[in-house]
Amino acid sequence: MTADTTADPLLHRRARPGPGVDGGTRTALLSGTHHDPHAVLGAHPVPGGVIVRCLLPYALDVVVLAGDTSWGLPDTGDGLFEGELPSATVSDYRLRVTTAEGVVEMEDPYRFLPSLGELDLHLIGEGRHEKLWTALGAHVMEHQGVRGTRFAVWAPDARGVRMVGDFNCWNGTSTPMRSLGRSGVWELFVPGVGEGELYKFEIIGPDVSPRQHADPMARRTEKPPATASIIDVSHYTWGDEAWLEQRTARPVHEAPFSVYEVHLPSWRPGLTYRQLADQLPVYVQDLGFTHVELLPVAEHPFGGSWGYQVTGFYAPTARLGSPDDFKHLIDQLHQAGIGVLMDWVPAHFPRDDWALAEFDGRTLYEHEDPLRAAHPDWGTLEFDYGRKEVRNFLVANALYWCQEFHIDGLRVDAVASMLYLDYSREEGQWTPNQFGGRENLDAVAFLQEMNATLYREVPGVVTIAEESTAWDGVTRATHHIGPGGFGGLGFGLKWNMGWMHDSLDYMSHEPVHRKFHHNEMTFSMVYAYSENYVLPISHDEVVHGKKSLVSKMPGDWWQQRANQRAYLGFMWAHPGKQLLFMGQEFAQGAEWSETHGLDWHLIEEGHAGREDHLGVQRLIRDLNRRYTDLPALWERDSDPAGFRWVIADDADDNVLAFLRHAADGSPLLAVCNFSPVVREGVRLGVPRTTSGVWREAINTDAKRYGGSGVANGASLTEEPTACHGLPASLEVCLPPLSTLWLTPS
Repeated sequence: MTADTTADPLLHRRARPGPGVDGGTRTALLSGTHHDPHAVLGAHPVPGGVIVRCLLPYALDVVVLAGDTSWGLPDTGDGLFEGELPSATVSDYRLRVTTAEGVVEMEDPYRFLPSLGELDLHLIGEGRHEKLWTALGAHVMEHQGVRGTRFAVWAPDARGVRMVGDFNCWNGTSTPMRSLGRSGVWELFVPGVGEGELYKFEIIGPDVSPRQHADPMARRTEKPPATASIIDVSHYTWGDEAWLEQRTARPVHEAPFSVYEVHLPSWRPGLTYRQLADQLPVYVQDLGFTHVELLPVAEHPFGGSWGYQVTGFYAPTARLGSPDDFKHLIDQLHQAGIGVLMDWVPAHFPRDDWALAEFDGRTLYEHEDPLRAAHPDWGTLEFDYGRKEVRNFLVANALYWCQEFHIDGLRVDAVASMLYLDYSREEGQWTPNQFGGRENLDAVAFLQEMNATLYREVPGVVTIAEESTAWDGVTRATHHIGPGGFGGLGFGLKWNMGWMHDSLDYMSHEPVHRKFHHNEMTFSMVYAYSENYVLPISHDEVVHGKKSLVSKMPGDWWQQRANQRAYLGFMWAHPGKQLLFMGQEFAQGAEWSETHGLDWHLIEEGHAGREDHLGVQRLIRDLNRRYTDLPALWERDSDPAGFRWVIADDADDNVLAFLRHAADGSPLLAVCNFSPVVREGVRLGVPRTTSGVWREAINTDAKRYGGSGVANGASLTEEPTACHGLPASLEVCLPPLSTLWLTPS
């Protein structure tokens, strides 16, 4: 059907019918399987003129507008409009399209050259595009003088790819993408489409069935359960220059590092990123933590996964706001002097068919071997680390969060599941590597590349491994070869899961039985300097029937809190950095629930037991303040010369004592009494000091913390009596269920 051209003086010419397209080309265009639709659609010179061809299935009439002339295109059926224009060239034209809903003028997407350069495609093909997010995905830009959005996606096995979104009523027939050769990348510049519009890629797989997928590189998504990607343009202006400059001043393993772990949606349920930015920095700064660690914020469909089953690796979850809102939260934390760590999940991804699973109709991001692809524990899929483009996707993602969002460090989840081919698999369910071993050599290479790249490109960043085995060299440099023949993995820090399990087991026993478990509190020092460690009391330890930290402790309510306080004092004094999950800082008795949030009422005015909980919170505040002020507790965390046992074998009395030393030799004496009795006149060896006078820096039994108030007065004086192999000694009173920190005055 053709519009009446007499109604508009512009529409005074009718293009000559073109030669048409053959049946195979027509079928490929209509089915979305044509690899080069730009070779058919758009304007193409022919002897004596130019053919203009459009695929617009909902159009009733199409007119080409070029300068002060116009030509109506004949309708050749199936939404194809084609005509031969007499002009020698038509390089700059628009389309005037009439549909049942009205008339619109638009640019023709098929008159534009590719908007991705050869260097981008080369780097993508090599798996070395460190800023992959600047090439793939959706990018608002000006191209050939026209504003629009470039869409690009890696889908090497696809028969075809089409764009769908609000801009074409979610019908991709009119917007097929072109294949850019062996790179496996498909590209289309869509004029007039811009920020805030929804889109997906409609991928036609080898079975020729179309399936709509969210963009793997999307920087913004719809709020779950909706799954579309959103074209995003950042307008954020950062104000954290001072923070970024100072974070490079000292290596992390030689700096104070005390972490408050936070699940943002449940810290105070209902708060947005912007609202969190008003409250979280103030709270964390008041408690004295140096860093926050955020449970995964990358987009995920199921809130109950806490963010650990990611579908949008480049998009902060829309549940709490926009990407710029998330940047504002990070900026405010930085301006409050607080570093931001983020849990990062490169070990697996969920099977949702609109996300990464069988993305181009075949295995792509997951391993082609079903036994290697299926994660046995979580019902998810494992990445194929042997595929260079997949490694590139993940390495670039690590850089993306640190460069675009100013994240200070990544805590990498489930590293052990990546490193071992037989992880959670029985015999016959895995195949050894080429050397007959169980190590996943591809995953090792990926982790080394990720760490080396991140440390090279982002000054002051830190990576932290959640690795639960005795893998050698997790925090060793990648170029240093260990006894097993592998280079180090290159992480900055590693979670000390052994310390966590052993110490919590010890604390769970009644004091009368602790003497049989004494080695659980001392064994960690056998391997304390084999890696650079973080001591984690994380979210995993306070859910699923494991109880909150205070509820793990034996005894009545007073003893439970005393045990927790003594344990925290021991933890903060032990070599290694500290991590505490939210809610444990005020002795929440209930397990954490992501739907319920924290029991803030426990520390609010009017609650009968408020002081009990505030006491533990005050201790955390003082532990952090004293810790940061005392280099002995952090400056030599990775140096055995910074630690010495004073008492390691007093199992019967449940007593431990050890010295920590700063780089200049300044000492701190930590003493733990994990029994509920006061121990008078305990002699402890100490080094000679200039003043000869020691004071309590921390006493977890202080009344302000909810303790009994047993103390050692204003000061303790060194005596020349040698003890525990040291030249001087102190006679100390040990409060019940307590930890003391003593420092020279």
